[in-house]
Amino acid sequence: MQESKFNQLIDELLITIEDAIDESGEDIDYDTIAGILTLEFSDQSKIIINRQAALNQLWIAARSGGFHLDYLDDGWFCKNQDCSLQTLLDRVCSDQTKSNVHLKLD
Repeated sequence: MQESKFNQLIDELLITIEDAIDESGEDIDYDTIAGILTLEFSDQSKIIINRQAALNQLWIAARSGGFHLDYLDDGWFCKNQDCSLQTLLDRVCSDQTKSNVHLKLD
C-alpha cells in the first residue's frame, strides 16, 4: 500500500474513533497528537493507538497487551487475535472500564 493511502486511512480511522467515543456517552477522554490517539479512562489508564507506517500497520497498546493490525480488503484486522478492529477495540475498552463498551466504528 502506498504511504499516502495508508496515512489517509489512519487519519480517517482516528477521526472515526473519536466520533464513536463522543457518540457512545462513555467516560473516555481522548487526545490526538502527531497522529497518535490516546484514550484515557476514569482510572487514569490509557490505550494508545498509532500508526506504524514502515509496516503498514495500526498498533494498539492497552492494559491487556499490544496488538498489531493489518489492513485487509474489508478493514483493519488483528491476525494473532483473529478479530476485527471493532471487536478488539470494544474488548480492550471494556477491559479498561470494567464495563461493556461498544464503539460504533461503521
